[in-house]
Amino acid sequence: MPIKVLIVDDSILVQKLLKDIINSEEDMEVMAVASDPYIAREIISKEKPDIITLDIDMPKMNGLTFLKSLKKHYPIPTLIISTLTRKDSDMEIRALELGAYDVVEKPSMFTKDSFYKSKQEIIEKIRASIYIDKLREFNFSDECINYSKNSILSKNIKSEKIVVIGASTGGPEAVYKVIKNLPENYYSVIVVMHMPERFTNSYAARLNNSCKMNVKEAEDGDCLIRGRVLIAPGNHNLYVKKCEEKDKYFVIIKKDEPYKHYRPSINLTLFSLAKASGNNVTAIILTGMGDDGAEGMEILK
Repeated sequence: MPIKVLIVDDSILVQKLLKDIINSEEDMEVMAVASDPYIAREIISKEKPDIITLDIDMPKMNGLTFLKSLKKHYPIPTLIISTLTRKDSDMEIRALELGAYDVVEKPSMFTKDSFYKSKQEIIEKIRASIYIDKLREFNFSDECINYSKNSILSKNIKSEKIVVIGASTGGPEAVYKVIKNLPENYYSVIVVMHMPERFTNSYAARLNNSCKMNVKEAEDGDCLIRGRVLIAPGNHNLYVKKCEEKDKYFVIIKKDEPYKHYRPSINLTLFSLAKASGNNVTAIILTGMGDDGAEGMEILK
């Protein structure tokens, strides 16, 4: 049975693009299209979809309000497909807290390559919905918002080990659950997720308020030190290089070519770590990565 998808978006162009993308695959199909949440609710009451793709900014009722209502009566896996801007990224974070299992940017028509990348990402995340049991809520805790983290970072302590976490579909929640349990002086952590550009900065800030470790979106030249988590920026690759003089490691951020359609690519990060650090690396692949990370894990063995 193909995955039944309900598209909820007020843009006729986006509706058509998503229908073409979804219906091009044998294992999924668009069961219906709704231009606002009220129409979507009527459709759901008659026939339950396997997954909902949902825009945030819509007339009559926005996507967040719809999610709140949805979780009470119809806990259906929901994928946010939205036009992301810096001011909207907090809304996408809130959508994840309300139960959406992932966020992806609306299909880009700028170039053939960008559309293909968008198409593959949407298809991959819809396929992953079969592993999502239901619409579930989780909350970023603010318990560490006033927690002093400067004492560890100011010491600039070299990290004897480097921990790398790769995650895609369902990644924001999975990564949060791991990072929030790490102590403030834990080894240096790098997180590479298949997430949109502009989203990762807000996500890193939200994690920083919730965790004992310092969490930030990685910038070119950031050092790998104890007590710090670096989140690879969306749509950029992250490489690790060793500074021979100081016997420390730092990151290089590049918006270069995707590797096997992925950018950021966990494989490229792991390749660079294998060359720079070798046995000092612990790599973890959490969820929904497709085959990204498999080659890198083999090299690290």
